[in-house]
Amino acid sequence: MGRGRQKAKQTKVARALKYYSPDTNYHALEQELSGGSHTDVATESRWESPEDEEYDNRYSDWAEQDNTR
Repeated sequence: MGRGRQKAKQTKVARALKYYSPDTNYHALEQELSGGSHTDVATESRWESPEDEEYDNRYSDWAEQDNTR
């Protein structure tokens, strides 16, 4: 198959993306912009382990040593 078929398919996809307009969730947008009762899912569901605390302590020790130079 030649370049023409490939270009036609790319044009079709580009056109579909250009004119695609999903429904906007205005309530979620309002909450995000207002900053009210917004919870970060990534940090909310994180399970902390003793290893995390040990890592944090080692990092803070390293950071203090680096600042003394």
